[in-house]
Amino acid sequence: MTEGRRKIARAFAGAREYDRHALVQRRVAKRLADRIAALPLPPAPRVLEIGCGTGFLTEALLARGIGGEWLVTDIAPEMVDRCRERLGEKPGRRFAVLDGERGVVTEGSFDLICSSLALQWFDDAPAALHRMAGWLAPGGHCLVSTLGPGSFAEWRAAHAAEGLSAGTPSFAPVDAFSALGPEALIVENVIERHVDARAFLRAVKAIGAGTADPAHRPLSPRALRRVMATFDRNGCEVTYEVVTCHLRRAR
Repeated sequence: MTEGRRKIARAFAGAREYDRHALVQRRVAKRLADRIAALPLPPAPRVLEIGCGTGFLTEALLARGIGGEWLVTDIAPEMVDRCRERLGEKPGRRFAVLDGERGVVTEGSFDLICSSLALQWFDDAPAALHRMAGWLAPGGHCLVSTLGPGSFAEWRAAHAAEGLSAGTPSFAPVDAFSALGPEALIVENVIERHVDARAFLRAVKAIGAGTADPAHRPLSPRALRRVMATFDRNGCEVTYEVVTCHLRRAR
């Protein structure tokens, strides 16, 4: 695992207040679960989840009757433990630590591979998604949601207004997912409003999503205060550009 991946894993490991602050993440997971529940899956599918976090998607899928044999994974052992605590261990449900981008899966093929808002932390999300699709059984589905480059546009705009650059990660362009030839590619904007910039930054840190782009140089306290003031004046809204990609293996 690279140092960058270790840094991301540590950030999520320390996200003790994830469930309290991850409102958009919960909403996106439920919407993804609705789409997955509409798929023509086998009665007892073999399921792989990448980046389970505390279990939003896992819980939503189980509530929608997606049973079968599950392998639930995350890069952070602490997140795997929290997901296990949330859902409990039962026959047909296993939990494991896995780097979804570079890890090796030896469990055979899957009828469903799913992930909600995890791939944006990969170095090359489209390439990783293509690799995951190779783990599908004939007729299998790979359905994931990730963040597109339009995410956090308001925060970046507040920086630009002050002649500065934000440290938000560089998310893969939508065209890169289109090139995979998906069954469906859906782009939606989810808007979250905060009381002020301080509340936004506190929420980002609380869910473990505060890891900046490796090339970003941290702002001075004075510069950060200027950015926060501009963000406050502009309305304290944050856009999440949610990209949902559905790949399917032919029978």
